[in-house]
Amino acid sequence: MKQLKITGGQPLKGTVKIAGAKNAASKMIIASLLTDQEVVIENIPLQQESDIARELVEAVGAKTTIDDHTIRIQVKKIAQTSAMALSRKNRLSILLAAPLLHRAGEAHVPSVGGDKIGPRPVDFHLEILKKMGAEVDVQDDGYHLKVDGRLMGSLINLPYPSVGATETAIFAGVLAEGRTVIKNAAIEPEIIGLIMMLQKMGAIIEMGAGRHIEIVGVEKLNGVRHKVLPDRMEVASYACMALVTRGEIFCEGAEHSDLVTFLNAVRLVGGEYEVHDDGILFRGAEHYKGIQLETDTHPGFMTDWQQPFLVVLTLAEGTSVIHETVMQDRFGYTEILAKMGADITLFSKCLGELPCRFKDQNYKHSAVIQGPAKLKATEMTVPDIRAGLAYVVAALVADGTSVIDGVEHLERGYENLYNKLSSIGAEINNE
Repeated sequence: MKQLKITGGQPLKGTVKIAGAKNAASKMIIASLLTDQEVVIENIPLQQESDIARELVEAVGAKTTIDDHTIRIQVKKIAQTSAMALSRKNRLSILLAAPLLHRAGEAHVPSVGGDKIGPRPVDFHLEILKKMGAEVDVQDDGYHLKVDGRLMGSLINLPYPSVGATETAIFAGVLAEGRTVIKNAAIEPEIIGLIMMLQKMGAIIEMGAGRHIEIVGVEKLNGVRHKVLPDRMEVASYACMALVTRGEIFCEGAEHSDLVTFLNAVRLVGGEYEVHDDGILFRGAEHYKGIQLETDTHPGFMTDWQQPFLVVLTLAEGTSVIHETVMQDRFGYTEILAKMGADITLFSKCLGELPCRFKDQNYKHSAVIQGPAKLKATEMTVPDIRAGLAYVVAALVADGTSVIDGVEHLERGYENLYNKLSSIGAEINNE
């Protein structure tokens, strides 16, 4: 098994070119199934999540080619409606259902995999498709769906603004007969990017106030050329590296509008940033102060920013509090940080002001951090992408050399991570 070794203590300085957004690119690749014409997607991040999405569409008949960061996809016809023979499970697979129902009237998709950060059931997806006319048969290894004719537009009232469920509803609505209204929809930048791509393909989609999306179904979508937006999670990751190492990192291509809440947290904790026309410069400070954070759906502080930023808070003076309201089981990684010397206590109570669906449940979804801590190197195994990045951030500031296993998670989420780290002064070995 490949390991990543990081020796901490070096201020990181330099420029990092931000890749295309992982969570946008993979969905755009799947959106190519909605047309029989060629789809060209630029700024594709070259990591495993993009590979998985490409494998998914190829499994049902797509022809694809990649040149540098541009992928060309054409699905002239659906060769088969089953994606059960995939080399690996991933939660992206459920998003195949609506496009396959549109193109072939049938879909057979495997049960959901993905990172181990708490259950992320597909109930929302299946209920949406049932409401729009699909028959759903839940089997031991996946889901078999059928529709007689076209899906029918419907009112979709989501109990939670789930990104994945919103994407399924959009995919289902664009080629459905009639009008689809999605209430309490997710409005993340990646969702807006997907809507913009589909609109260029001929979809009729309108964004209303208060998480309201209205779609008028069309009979056919066209090919398109579209560029993936920059990855705001990657920006936050390198920003946290700059803060903890007291360094200076310019994130080339970072979009200010996608990072407003994160930038506020950087300033509140005592870090510095400068917004430029072509990116954002992050600069560490000598001293940080404890703050209170609550994760939330966009435009709130996103859950994927929480893990690397918590490492920053271990260096802050005084008490910090993070209330995680999006994922119920996302603080497991803090055991390693505690082993490294951080003072972190987890609570099942809601230590915040936002309405929380985990209230009065036995999920340890609030963390209290006392600092500043002096972190020491240790051995660790990556459980998921963002926790793994938190381990990297911690290792970069820790005294000594840390050894990280399970780096395949990092490779799934970050393009060219090791070379980027080396280019800004990190002392790493990824043999």
